[in-house]
Amino acid sequence: MFRSVSRQIPLLRSAVRSRVPSAFTLLSSRSYRGEAGEEVATLSASEEELLKVAKPKSEDIMAKHIAMPDLQKIPPSSFGSSEIDDDDLNLDIRRKRLIYRSKQRGWLEVDLLLGTWASEHVMNLDNDELDQFEAFVNMETIDIYNVITLRLDVPEEMKTSDGNGVVERIQEWARSSPLGKADPEKYKTVKTDAKLI
Repeated sequence: MFRSVSRQIPLLRSAVRSRVPSAFTLLSSRSYRGEAGEEVATLSASEEELLKVAKPKSEDIMAKHIAMPDLQKIPPSSFGSSEIDDDDLNLDIRRKRLIYRSKQRGWLEVDLLLGTWASEHVMNLDNDELDQFEAFVNMETIDIYNVITLRLDVPEEMKTSDGNGVVERIQEWARSSPLGKADPEKYKTVKTDAKLI
């Protein structure tokens, strides 16, 4: 009996792998491995087929996620004052969405660092700086973490000639940020001030 069960285990494993491929393997090209570098993803033919189906759906979900809301579909009572110009309202909504997305990355370290920076600075950014910040927020969370914690340099497309771009300022802020360096009471104060608790 034992021999028949032991022969079936490899068959069961291959059947499970062929029917339930890992979503992480299919959709993710990155993983955090410290200083070990990037993992090289190899996909089987069936996984490649699944990826062809999943990728357009994933891109559609991402486009909806980052799209600004249609002001015509929002009830006027939600705006507070009816005297606000549409451009100012769009800018205000965009800033608030970026702050929210910065605080809700799903990874505590990034939520704290990026969310605190956003709470302190996003409301003062102009349109060009908001574009830079939004491009940064649209990156994968692991990449944001690595840039903020200085494991990676600022991506070439986000660098500015004067070295004073939004992502470069975030890195400079992270170097001097009390988060992660302070005593527990200072840490709690910073989280409370940034409305993260």
